[in-house]
Amino acid sequence: MKNFSSSKFVYALLIAVLAFGAFAAPISAQAAPKGNTIVDVALAANAETGEFSILIAALQAADPAVIQTLSGKGQFTVFAPTDAAFVALLGELNLTPAQLLSNKDLVTQVLLYHVARGNRDSAEVLASSRIRTLERGFLFQSGGVLTDAKGRTANIIATDIPASNGVIHVIDRVVLP
Repeated sequence: MKNFSSSKFVYALLIAVLAFGAFAAPISAQAAPKGNTIVDVALAANAETGEFSILIAALQAADPAVIQTLSGKGQFTVFAPTDAAFVALLGELNLTPAQLLSNKDLVTQVLLYHVARGNRDSAEVLASSRIRTLERGFLFQSGGVLTDAKGRTANIIATDIPASNGVIHVIDRVVLP
């Protein structure tokens, strides 16, 4: 019963964050590349599958520079955790969604640990043993499994989701710096 209440709370919080974000000022069209950016693709994927609500809420709770970066002209590779990955992290860290999302510095640091410079398709990711993140740390990769700085692992479960400014790979666990 507690999980059911927690799920309701997570969804209510996400709806509130998303509603607030809908009224925020749009990013300048000059800064955005032509076509759907990583942020646009994540929003569309969430609208279709509902799998990235917490990731989107985290993006909105983080430093605005994160969304600006992922909506800008640079090329990036994003390892996007599913909602199930975030729910598992909340349990692992014994945090509520509100506690996590209210810590802007932590959310920003964790999100940047999921982003690497450059458009790295799955072949390039699989050929790499070490990937430097925007958080300035490293993810270690072996056979489609990412290992974070704490020795925790995440499986890459979907690959090569294209965006005008990079690519998204879906992972089944939130990685931590």
